[in-house]
Amino acid sequence: MKRTIFFLTSAFASAFIILSCADTTQGIQKESISKDSMIKRGAYLVNIAGCGDCHSPKVITAMGPVPDTTKLFSGHRAESESNEISTDAFAKGWMLFNGENTSLATPGFISYAANITSDSTGIGLWSFQQFKTAMTKGKWKGLENGRDLLPPMPWMNYKEMSKEDLQAIFAYLQSTKPIKNVVPAPVWVKN
Repeated sequence: MKRTIFFLTSAFASAFIILSCADTTQGIQKESISKDSMIKRGAYLVNIAGCGDCHSPKVITAMGPVPDTTKLFSGHRAESESNEISTDAFAKGWMLFNGENTSLATPGFISYAANITSDSTGIGLWSFQQFKTAMTKGKWKGLENGRDLLPPMPWMNYKEMSKEDLQAIFAYLQSTKPIKNVVPAPVWVKN
């Protein structure tokens, strides 16, 4: 009997130690994902998602427009003059992008790509929850009661993005060079 009790006690103690170590190992493993790794993952995701295609102003080269590396992710240039838009194209079902691909004109509105740098005029003061709301619910500045984000922002494509991927993207964007640029508000076209 003593032998059975000793055996059972030893078995329970061994199981407890093994399970405790396993849980600790998993906790350490999860925590060991460094901020640097998260930022690198975010940079990768931002690149393959093409965020800079619309959120980075361009410079014209012999090969056409390329991102202005001094203004990456700063959105539509605040100092850009809004050129007069010919509405003839709208009658034929067209929508128009500016040459930098940072604004879109439609029959109902003109939208401008937001500044998504770490500056306070970008997303520098945002919480992760605001970023998640903007990306998964399409709300301006990540505010639940804010207006809807306008095309061409493809937020609907990001609705099912994992929390980990959203956190990585946010960490990367928060690590970018802060660029002061107050993007114009959308212009609503009166019909």
